[in-house]
This record gives sequence, structure tokens and C-alpha cells, in this order.
Amino acid sequence: LRVQNKKLYLATFAAVLGPLSFGFVLGYSSPVIPELRKINDPKLRLDSSQASWFGSVVTLGAAAGGILGGYLVDKIGRKLSLMLCSVPYVFGYIVIISAQNVWMLYFGRMLTGLASGITSLVVPVYISEVSHPEVRGMLGSCVQLMVVTGILGAYVAGITLKWRWLAVLCSFPSCIMLLFMSFMPETPRFLLNQNKRSEAIASLHFLRGPHVDHALECRQIEASVQEEGLNLSEFKNPSIYRPLLIGVALMFFQQVTGINAVMFYAETIFEDANFKDSRMASVVVGSIQVCFTAVAALIIDKTGRKVLLYISGIIMALSTALFGLYFKIVLPDRNNSSNPDVWFTLNSASPGTESSISWLAVVSLGLFVAGFALGWGPVPWLVISEIFPLKARGISSGACVLTNWVMAFLITKEFNDFTGFLTSYGTFWLFSAFCCLNVTFTAFCVPETKGQTLEQIEAYFRRS
Repeated sequence: LRVQNKKLYLATFAAVLGPLSFGFVLGYSSPVIPELRKINDPKLRLDSSQASWFGSVVTLGAAAGGILGGYLVDKIGRKLSLMLCSVPYVFGYIVIISAQNVWMLYFGRMLTGLASGITSLVVPVYISEVSHPEVRGMLGSCVQLMVVTGILGAYVAGITLKWRWLAVLCSFPSCIMLLFMSFMPETPRFLLNQNKRSEAIASLHFLRGPHVDHALECRQIEASVQEEGLNLSEFKNPSIYRPLLIGVALMFFQQVTGINAVMFYAETIFEDANFKDSRMASVVVGSIQVCFTAVAALIIDKTGRKVLLYISGIIMALSTALFGLYFKIVLPDRNNSSNPDVWFTLNSASPGTESSISWLAVVSLGLFVAGFALGWGPVPWLVISEIFPLKARGISSGACVLTNWVMAFLITKEFNDFTGFLTSYGTFWLFSAFCCLNVTFTAFCVPETKGQTLEQIEAYFRRS
């Protein structure tokens, strides 16, 4: 068992270097945008609109990566898809390092976003298919853990490194992933789907060790592996459309909690609460994310997926309600301002009121990030890697990743418009209402997958 675990953990480690790269992509913009807004070169200097695009264009690249990844994962396999996505990672950073103007920066960010979209689809599928049920939750949660570790790494490195050198550092994990993945096996399920039984047994031998009945596990997988290819007419089948609807809804609800809007304004909240070094404040936020995502990874196979979604949803509902209360108190008469920039309005509010309850904003932020990291951060990615039948896994995962990144783009870009239309406190109370809706959705629609094999989960949807 010890040999089996070592080899399985090695394969997981090689795969999660992809999400680590993805985290560096997401974290890169936070320390770099303030630097590029003050740079001497007018061709590279970002104004407010360009800074916003520099941050959010990654999500558009990732949405395209979700579509491409859904195609690649079924056509060329999980392993080769992961190895290939290191190419746009590295090439994207080369474009950024050699950038002579803003458009080169955008193009580099698009390429790294494309790679991130492929990664966010392929890695959960790879890990869920190589794992056994007892540790699948923990290993699947490592995807989100490595994403937030990458974000924190970019924040910490950004304190000392200039933007070009930070891009050099961010390109390393994807190069190491390419090297490590070349020695790892393809998943047994994909190999059996390709009628490569001897290679599937060799893969199981690597992942499970020599003291396990590989032929038995092969037969169990083969029993659920159906013919390759998927007709659109088959989406009328509940065993295919039900998990797809659940997966798309999970990705939608993950983003409408407002996580990206809250993280986007985290530095300003800390500044208003008299934290003078906003970069160090970002490191604090990143550390909270890493700690609570690690806690989720350790307990998810004991507590189950749904319990963590309940706890996470309730914590986020309370913390966003507190955010709304903070803005309601600080901006009692200014919420109908024609200027939709909530922070312009906040800075024009009475300083006495703001400083006396600034602790409320900081507590709300800490609670929100901790709550998200505990459940709605890692669990949706884990669940979508478990619930899809093998032949629909690529296209269904692609639809979920596309939904996630399109919603991330809309929430981030349109946050100011929301605050102008609904008022700042109304926007956060809307996020709170969505968090309550998340809990209700979890209760009635999300199946518990703890301790079940992928074949048992597939059989559950076929029966229902």
C-alpha cells in the first residue's frame, strides 16, 4: 500500500504543477498592475481601463481553453493534453517578458489564460481517474490548493521581483510539469476506452503497486466504459444531462458568490483599514486561502462534499451580508451617486465613520475568503471531475469550465456597474442572497460522492 500511495502521490504531484502554474497566472496581475501603471515607458504604461483588461483578459483566454481542453482530453488523452498545455504557458510568458507595447502584454496574458483553461479542465479529470475512492477527495482538492499556493507565490515574489523577472519565475512550474508528466502513466479509464487493455493494466500497476488485483479493477472499469463517441441525441438521456446541469450550475454559483469582485478590491479594503502596505495585505489574504484550502483537502474524504458546501455557503452569506452592512453604515447618503466607482465614493465618505468600523470590512473579508476556500473554492472542481460518464467527460467538463470563466469575466468587469445600479451595499446583499441560494441548491441537487468509485457514481445517475 505504501508503494502504491507513493506512486499515486507522485502522479498527482506532477499533474498539480499545472494548477500551480495557473495560480501564478492569476496572481501575476496583482503586484504587476501597480508597477505598470507607474512605468516610465509610455508604450507599456497602463491606464485604468487597460489595467482592468490586463487583469481580466486571462478569463477570456481560459474560456477558450475550456473549449479546447474539452476536445483535447478525449482525442489525445489526459496526459498528453497536460504536457501540451505547458507550451502556451511558456510562450505566453516569453511574449510578456519581451513586450514592447500593451498589446503584447494582452496577447501574453491571453496565451497564459488559454493554458490555464486547459489545465483547469484536464487536471481534475486526470486526478479523479488515477485515484482510488479513499483518497480521491483529498487529491482532487489539491487542485485548488495548488492554485491558491500559486497566487500566494506570485504575491510574495512580487514584493521583491520586477514584472519581467516575475514572469520568468512564473514560467518555471509549467516546465517542471512537462518534465515530470513525461514519466507518468495515462489514466486507466482513457486507455480502456481506447481498447488498450495491456497498457491500462501497466498504468494500474504503476498507480496501485504490485499487490493489488489489477484485472479486477480493469473489469470494473470496462463494465462502465461504453463505446467511444457521443451523439448529441444522447444528451436527452438523464444519465448525461443531469450531471451536466449540476456541473454547470456549480460553476455558475461558484462565481456569483462574488469571489472575484471581493478579491479584486481586497487591497483597497485593507488600505482603508489603515494597512499601509497593501502588497503585504495581499499576502495575508493569500495565506488565509492556502490554510483553509489545505484544511478542506484534509477533511473532505471524512466529512463529505455536501457538508463543506453547506458550511462554506453559510459563512459566505454572513460575511457578504456584513460587507453590505459596512457600506450601508459608511455610505448612508451617497449610494445613489452617479459615479459607480464604490471606492471613489468610499474615500469621499466621512473619515470618522469609516475608520471607526474599518475592522468590520477586514473581518468580513477574512471570513469570506476562509469560507470560500473551505468549500465553494475546491469542491465544485472536485465534483465535476467525479460525476460525468466517461464518454461525455470531455464535452461536459468543457461546458463547465467555459461557464466558470465567462461568469468570472462578467462578475469582474461588471462589478462597478452593479454598484452603480444596485448601490454598493445592495450589490453585496445580492451576493449574500446567491450564497443562500447555493446552500439550497446543494441540499436538493448535489449528490454525495464521498467514498464511491467513479463507476458507482455513473451507475447512480443511470438508475435515477
